[in-house]
Amino acid sequence: MHAVEHGAGRPVLVLHGAGVDHREAEACFEPALSRPGLRRVYPDLPGMGATAAPEAMRSADDVLDALLTFADEVTGGDPFLLVGHSAGAYYAQALAARRPAQVAGLALVCPLLPGGRDLPAHRVVAGPGDLGDDEFRSYFVVQTPAMLERYERYVAPAAALVDWTAMERIGARWELTAEGPPFEGPTLVVAGRLDSTVGYAAAVDLLDVHPHTTLSVVDDAGHALPHEQPELLRALLGEWLGRIERATGSR
Repeated sequence: MHAVEHGAGRPVLVLHGAGVDHREAEACFEPALSRPGLRRVYPDLPGMGATAAPEAMRSADDVLDALLTFADEVTGGDPFLLVGHSAGAYYAQALAARRPAQVAGLALVCPLLPGGRDLPAHRVVAGPGDLGDDEFRSYFVVQTPAMLERYERYVAPAAALVDWTAMERIGARWELTAEGPPFEGPTLVVAGRLDSTVGYAAAVDLLDVHPHTTLSVVDDAGHALPHEQPELLRALLGEWLGRIERATGSR
């Protein structure tokens, strides 16, 4: 599995969403995670970026198996942190359930979850509403020139690298067959109130699933929340990292 890394110390595995590659996750999360003592690992998920999805990979369960192997290789069995956006958050939650003794913290941003409901209508809250292509206009609710520049730099280039045949094959069986027990360590859940892709209602439910969760539902933010609310996300991730330090006695 192709990945890029920054820093040294405790591993932080950061998983991007569907239809992009590590560059979006790197752009959105590196400002918050770039601190001493953290080794940030940004893989390309199967079928995206430089990671292939062989014909034998036919479901979310197969992707999760590949991620478990990758996590074991990257961490060497040592404790690590998990961060995920969208579909990456769905896999991150499952990874934490499968490796509870190793995962020291879990952060889920705009998580894709079974049982999604009450999706709000997409609407623009900033900008003229006529910038960029259809994908940009359907993804971002903040449609300013600055957001368009981020989209064109970190999101759009990944589309040419996506194996859409593999994505369709895996997507036909996208629900994991066994998600495992709730994660009991420090957890952060962040959702956009205007997220018309996965909504926010199912994310709110996680407050009652994981016992040590900080939940934030952000107004005027959609599925592109990591781009649209970077300072707030950085603050929330900083608080999450602080809770992990206190829980594990690390600095």
